[in-house]
Amino acid sequence: MSTTYLKFEHDSPETQALSRWWLALNENRGDRAELRRCSTLAEVAFTPAYHRLRLDLMKFGAVNADALAVVAGLAARMKSNVVGNTLAEQMATGKSDGSARLSGLRFRRLLKIKEREDLFTAMGRVIALLGGAVNLQSLADSVYYWNDRTRKQWAFEYYTKSPSEL
Repeated sequence: MSTTYLKFEHDSPETQALSRWWLALNENRGDRAELRRCSTLAEVAFTPAYHRLRLDLMKFGAVNADALAVVAGLAARMKSNVVGNTLAEQMATGKSDGSARLSGLRFRRLLKIKEREDLFTAMGRVIALLGGAVNLQSLADSVYYWNDRTRKQWAFEYYTKSPSEL
């Protein structure tokens, strides 16, 4: 028996479901506020909004509950969905003086994170540094599958866009 895994690719059904859920948070601001107040992944998993997303995504494949809690908790902190640049590229660009929004030192510390709980805390700070304007699909794909491959891809994207941080 084969297992189908979620794929947060551009325009995948999973990404579309996540986008609908995220947009619905604008209509139910209580759910967004509840998720934004969560400081741990367990607290995210205790919210009804998280379970609505989890149940919706279960139609498309197996759901990693902890990984999805990171996605849901961070998505609730977003103010706008910026398409185009990936999340790592967004971190590398954007300051008026041409420098990276996220310093090279902070970026390297982020890449060293292994545990999801630590990733949740650190990425909450990154979203705040980006002013809440984040690429939702890139965020979901990156933090749901946080592993060496993701970290390596982020390094290529970040340093390609911000060579001054080398």
